[in-house]
Amino acid sequence: MAQSYCHYALNEPEDSVHKRYHDTEYGFPLTDDNQLFARLVLEINQAGLSWTTILKKVANFHAAYHGFDIATVAHYTETDRQRLMADAGIVRNRLKINAAIVNAQRLLVLQQEHGSFNLWLNNHRTLTKEQWIKLFKNTFLFTGGEIVNEFLISTAYLSGAHEETCPIYTKIIRL
Repeated sequence: MAQSYCHYALNEPEDSVHKRYHDTEYGFPLTDDNQLFARLVLEINQAGLSWTTILKKVANFHAAYHGFDIATVAHYTETDRQRLMADAGIVRNRLKINAAIVNAQRLLVLQQEHGSFNLWLNNHRTLTKEQWIKLFKNTFLFTGGEIVNEFLISTAYLSGAHEETCPIYTKIIRL
């Protein structure tokens, strides 16, 4: 079978944010809790917007949310909420900002109870997509079906990130 990039990345210029994300991040397994939290926050912020918008703002998000350090974000105050609402480099949506902070607080509890966010996710690997969605909705804020689905696919907890003919698919399988 001839190798061909996924249809959504096929015509992307080599230097585009989509091509870089497709080739180096999308569907690659993540195990670091802060990286998993970052991806969750980015997926939440994408709701209602294009993924291009989020990809172009990734560095701004990392700076605004202190590198997505879960413990730091969990302790954000009203002053931090106001700072984030004033930051034109990120998505300034009160519900999404609040979700990032509350979800960080909930992740601290998960880390205490399960050892890490990654271990908590691994303990649920056998769930169906519908079960994952229910679990996330019961655990986190602002986690609808599409957000949960994309989070799980993008972090390799669910399959489907790449077409089987894509060279990146083969690269991920080897991992």
